[in-house]
Amino acid sequence: MQRTESPLIALAILLAALAGFVDALAFTSLGGFFASFMSGNSTRLGVGLGSGSAYDAAIAASLVMSFVAGVILSTVIARARVQRHEPAVMSLVTLLLLLAAVTAALMPGPLVLLLLAAAMGTENGVFHRDGEVTIGLTYMTGSLVKMGQKLAGALMGDADRFGWLRYLALWLGFVSGVVIGAESQFRWGWNALWLAPAFAAVLTLLLASMTRPRPRPTLVP
Repeated sequence: MQRTESPLIALAILLAALAGFVDALAFTSLGGFFASFMSGNSTRLGVGLGSGSAYDAAIAASLVMSFVAGVILSTVIARARVQRHEPAVMSLVTLLLLLAAVTAALMPGPLVLLLLAAAMGTENGVFHRDGEVTIGLTYMTGSLVKMGQKLAGALMGDADRFGWLRYLALWLGFVSGVVIGAESQFRWGWNALWLAPAFAAVLTLLLASMTRPRPRPTLVP
């Protein structure tokens, strides 16, 4: 995240808010499962297995696999299209969210959650460099760890005094999205899900604009 340009960091915060929004809709609508928080789903998997609840275990395992499938798809796109892969990855995120919204309108249920999990896994490939994800957009534990490390370094006299603020902003973006998602679900139910592909489409256009190569100035002899 340290090597990421400031405008892209601002966009990362908006993407984290999108993940929080989607996670809130999934959690409040489908029995406490998550679209982006795979640690939570892994816990649900373990509890389901330990308590003999095969249904809960199967849903949790399916969500984890769907999330990983999204990560695989975004990684393939990023490696196949090294230059400007970000808009392509976000286009797929938008498509998956749109499919989830359509499915929710026709037959709300676990399939919606699987599509949302795939979208969130795919979103993590937006910031992909040298084969690695540079900014985790849907899981905040890593951001909080980085924030604590940077804050400790600042307190101990490191030159980077304010690097921790980026991770704090990312976490606050996610939490803000959760608040908006929970409020939207309370007001509009599954219809609130249509806001997700609309917002994702806007972010896709912003990414396309921000990553567009700038024309080189022509030197006049």
